[in-house]
Amino acid sequence: MTDDTTLDRRRFVQATTAAGATLLLAGCSGGGDGGSGGDGSDGSDGSDGGGSDGSDGGDGGSGGDTQYLSEEPDYGGWLEGANNYEQTVDATGQDEVTVSVGAGDGLSFGPAAVAVSSGTTVVWEWTGEGGGHNVSAESGDFESETVTEGGHTFEYTFEETGVHEYACTPHSSVGMKGAVVVR
Repeated sequence: MTDDTTLDRRRFVQATTAAGATLLLAGCSGGGDGGSGGDGSDGSDGSDGGGSDGSDGGDGGSGGDTQYLSEEPDYGGWLEGANNYEQTVDATGQDEVTVSVGAGDGLSFGPAAVAVSSGTTVVWEWTGEGGGHNVSAESGDFESETVTEGGHTFEYTFEETGVHEYACTPHSSVGMKGAVVVR
């Protein structure tokens, strides 16, 4: 076998591997229509209108008014490798907080971690990106249906203090996890 043949085979394997990975990712992204991008999940304005008082509701974007907890809670490793997790957004004192489902790359919650006060309702709103998603508490306290279309919402009112872990069941293995810290 000549060096040219080996090189051609190597290029062929690399090209087919890249094409396969592209198809795999396209399959995970679903058949969405591309959406309007108007939900702020791209971080362009850091605002998704989720807060009932006109605040940003926290979507993990890079908005200048996003507040974070001064000390991170102990998630016991739950958020290690979680998509879109950097810090916990402080949304305490709000009656309602919105979390995007399919944020960023389509396989994230935005924000991935949010702190709220007891009695706060968290509304998860689907972006329509990343295929079919659900919101499922590790404790079994709540679980939404699996949905692909943008604009769908699911809500849960948190009364019990502590860390409430959840995931998108179809995508938890690729890091689509989140947490609500109730204070």
